[in-house]
Amino acid sequence: MSAASPAPKHDISVVGLYCIDVLGRPVRGIPSGGNADFIEEIRLTVAGTAGGTIIDCAKLGMKALAVGAVGEDEKGRFVLSTLEGFGIDISAMQRHPGVHTAASILAVRPNGERPCLHVRGASEVLNITPADYPTVLDAKFVHMGGNGLLTTMDGEPTRAMLAAAKAAGRITTFDLIFATAPLMEKIAPAMQYVDYFAPSIEEATALCGREDPEDAARYFHDLGVHTCLLTMGGEGCFVSTPDTTFRLSAHDIQVVDTTGCGDAFTGGLIAALHRGWDIERAARFGGTCGALVAGGLGSDAGIVDFASTEAAMDRLPLKR
Repeated sequence: MSAASPAPKHDISVVGLYCIDVLGRPVRGIPSGGNADFIEEIRLTVAGTAGGTIIDCAKLGMKALAVGAVGEDEKGRFVLSTLEGFGIDISAMQRHPGVHTAASILAVRPNGERPCLHVRGASEVLNITPADYPTVLDAKFVHMGGNGLLTTMDGEPTRAMLAAAKAAGRITTFDLIFATAPLMEKIAPAMQYVDYFAPSIEEATALCGREDPEDAARYFHDLGVHTCLLTMGGEGCFVSTPDTTFRLSAHDIQVVDTTGCGDAFTGGLIAALHRGWDIERAARFGGTCGALVAGGLGSDAGIVDFASTEAAMDRLPLKR
């Protein structure tokens, strides 16, 4: 981007999977037949590898643009109104009549695990073309989140968009969902345009077949990824840059629900990088965001604002 280019309109543009999560906890089992059971809490949230991340970025003070697809149904209206409630620009959200908004039902177990039933819906028809780039890429950071459930975008459209983002001087971040080896074949050409890649270690292994974090990170570096951050749940995260590798411990917390923890990590990472933090401190901040979300129900739990999250980074104990 030349010195004469205007400053981007947004701090971050978040492209990808936006959905509704219907969550209940604690679910110890499904009642037999037509019987009922009673649980403590049910929530309705905007989630997804893009939706969860952008709400956390907005809470952390970033000026955000949402780029995704919803149906013209009650779920789509909820997604859009919720995003607007967090001050997020929804002008680039696509509305598709006759298509369901993507949605999930999650029965959260007492240990925080959350088996999921998902309707793909409008996420499958999200389509970003070069005509959309002036709007979609008008941000300092461009986050692509949700490949694996973005049927139209998986493959060449994602590569082309990220290539255009780098050509425009943007900082690119990348995350995905439902990782498989066939998905890796589709997204591999896009990796050379990714500055920060933040999958879970389970997703990384599913993509490349390598269980060791260093080996997995090396695989993605060889494809062109600059910095690879592998989240490892209760074991913290592994960070690999072209110059160094290191591990960070997880916070020692009582886990309520692990929904959206990876999205919170990514959102926190981006928000910290936006403030000029170095990669180690930014990754620690991302880990704190994940811990705060794990302490409540839903992908938007726990995080209030940047200052309180920074305070929690020092307040919450680390696992030893």
